[in-house]
Amino acid sequence: MSTVLIIFYFLSAITLSTAFLTIYSRNPIHSAIYLVVCFFTIAGHYLLFNAQFLAVVHVIVYAGAIMVLFLFTIMLMNLNNEDEVHKPRITRFGAITVFILLSSALVLIFMYTKPFVGEYPTTGEDFHSIKKLGTVLLDDKDGFMVPFEFASVLLLVAMIGAVLLSKKEKTGK
Repeated sequence: MSTVLIIFYFLSAITLSTAFLTIYSRNPIHSAIYLVVCFFTIAGHYLLFNAQFLAVVHVIVYAGAIMVLFLFTIMLMNLNNEDEVHKPRITRFGAITVFILLSSALVLIFMYTKPFVGEYPTTGEDFHSIKKLGTVLLDDKDGFMVPFEFASVLLLVAMIGAVLLSKKEKTGK
């Protein structure tokens, strides 16, 4: 068995187990930490596909920004175990059953599919470089600059809204 295949199986096992623990954990902080580990292992899968830029962006965007947002939301809502309504055992049993069925179906699909054998058609262009990505995103003829700027303004407005929502009002006495 090749080293890449061993790394793939190892990362897949960690990804599936931390995804399950994210859902099954009762403590919201532990769930957030399990989700961060799951994001890092998915970035490892991107590295196995030789997509370094996607791996770095995945870590920065998901494991960095979104998980910080989740943690702030959890801390802002002050979720405690005492306040949480516990799920009945039949619900937990159903979730475990669905997880096992879906996992086994995915394993069977991966076992019985045949990989692509042969040559991929190539154009000779380097699509992995950041320069090429920047040219595609910000070139004037393709028209992706305006949606890119809209997304940045939208993120700025969302950040300002989150700060205003989390700001406590002063009580006047």
